Amino acid sequence: MATSIKNEDDIAKMRVACRLASEVLDYITPFVQPGVTTAELDRLCHNYMLDVQGTVPAPLNYQPPGYPPYPKATCISVNDVICHGIPGDKVVKSGDALNIDVTVIKEGYFGDTSRMFIAGEGSILAKRLTQITYECMWLGIEQVRPGARLGDIGHAIQRHAEASGYSVVREYCGHGIGTVFHEDPQILHYGRPGTGLELQKGMIFTIEPMINAGRREIRTMPDQWTVKTKDRSLSAQWEHTVLVTDTGYDVLTVSAGTPAKPSIAVAA
Repeated sequence: MATSIKNEDDIAKMRVACRLASEVLDYITPFVQPGVTTAELDRLCHNYMLDVQGTVPAPLNYQPPGYPPYPKATCISVNDVICHGIPGDKVVKSGDALNIDVTVIKEGYFGDTSRMFIAGEGSILAKRLTQITYECMWLGIEQVRPGARLGDIGHAIQRHAEASGYSVVREYCGHGIGTVFHEDPQILHYGRPGTGLELQKGMIFTIEPMINAGRREIRTMPDQWTVKTKDRSLSAQWEHTVLVTDTGYDVLTVSAGTPAKPSIAVAA
């Protein structure tokens, strides 16, 4: 699949879809509290998409080759779940670290984003891992400009994660996005600077590092979707959808509740 370059109409529609995806996370934030189930969080997100936004949840019944249909509207990954956690009857406890991953479809365009949440009072480890992962994502975003290479993004993420004592999951990556949920290029969250595809104005893709507190190895659960850390260590992830502009980047998945860029990325 060739990497697609978006035109102005594509970009305008992607801005809308991406903002709406981010607004789902704004909406769900006050509900992420001890005692709620992940199924209830998913139901609230799903209803908000359908009834308020008029969007379609892209994950629902999504079925890539070799997988069963995904059964829910969102992915909610708790503690040692790296990604693709299926919402269910799990009760959120105080101190749990959750990633909520939202992709909506609006007028045929996909907006994809995720955030970390800590229910109640989180541990120092959970808070630090969440913060370092957020910094990793942003250090990757800061590499985006015409003429840069995909390896520059991966290297910036990997260097910060490993310098902080953490590991980068290698089996899952960011991806191009537009009128297709997952398209080229693949955005690895590790790599060597100056290597890989050269970025061009008009590319749109996600940067979504998955960072483990322990080792990087994974294990996939019998449901074929849920992916956990093999050593049962905590994992964290953040995700933005990013446009390559004339001179740099534009983060498309922004809304009123989007966390600010971290100081380490501003300094970089």
